[in-house]
Amino acid sequence: MIRQSFIFLDKISKDKELTLWQKGILDWNVFQNSDEALTKSFDYHKTQIIKAREALLNCDQTFFTKTLKPSEHWRLYDYFKEDIVFLDIETTSFRGNTTIVGLFDGLNTQIFVKNQTLFKKRLQRELDKYKMIITFNGQCFDLPILAREYDINFDNHLHMDLRYVCQKIGLRGGLKRIEEELKITRADEVQGMSGYEAVRLWKKYEKTGDEDYLNLLVKYNEEDIINLKELANYAVPRLWKNLRN
Repeated sequence: MIRQSFIFLDKISKDKELTLWQKGILDWNVFQNSDEALTKSFDYHKTQIIKAREALLNCDQTFFTKTLKPSEHWRLYDYFKEDIVFLDIETTSFRGNTTIVGLFDGLNTQIFVKNQTLFKKRLQRELDKYKMIITFNGQCFDLPILAREYDINFDNHLHMDLRYVCQKIGLRGGLKRIEEELKITRADEVQGMSGYEAVRLWKKYEKTGDEDYLNLLVKYNEEDIINLKELANYAVPRLWKNLRN
C-alpha cells in the first residue's frame, strides 16, 4: 500500500493523490518514470520518493512518522507486518491508573502487571522492538496514559488506531460491538465481559490477593489484543480498496 501512496509527499492532498491514481499513476515506479511533470514540485517529489524507498529498504519507520499524518499510518501495515505489536491497557478509571498492559506480536502475548512486571524501562525496551503499534482508541486513551504514567516515548513508532480505521469503513462503536458485528469470538470465560467488570476484577484482586481474579483479568486483556489482529486484517484491506475505488 505504501508504495502506491503519494500522500506523504509535500503538499499532496488526498484529492491530488486520487487524481494521480485516476491518471494511471498507480505506484512510485510509474511516478518516477513519467516524462510528464505530474506535480508542481515534480523533481522534489521524486527525491522524496527516493528517500522513502531507502527508508523502506532500511526498515526505517521514522521517515514516515515525520512525513505521514498519524491517521494515514495504516498504509504501512502490510509492509511492517513482521514488526507490529498490538497493545491494550486496563485501568481503574477513564483517567488512567494502569493495572495491565498487554502486548501481542501476532504469535505470542506478553502481559505486564502493575507492581509486578509493569515498569517504565522494561515496557519501553519491549515496545522499542517494534516499528508499529496497533490499538483500538489508543490515540485518545492507551498511549497518552502510558506516556503520562510511565513516561513511555512513542515518537519513533508508527501507530494505527483501529477505532478510526473501522469508522472509515462504516464500523462504529466500541471494540466489542464491532467484534459482535464481525462475529469475532472470545474465550467462554470472558465472553460478554465489559470494561467495568475488568475494573472490578482488579479491585477484587487488590483486596483479596486471589490470583483467580488476576488471571481472569489477564485473559480478558489477552482477548482484546489477539482480536485486534483479526480486526486489522479485516479492516485495512477494505479501507485500501475503498480508497482506491
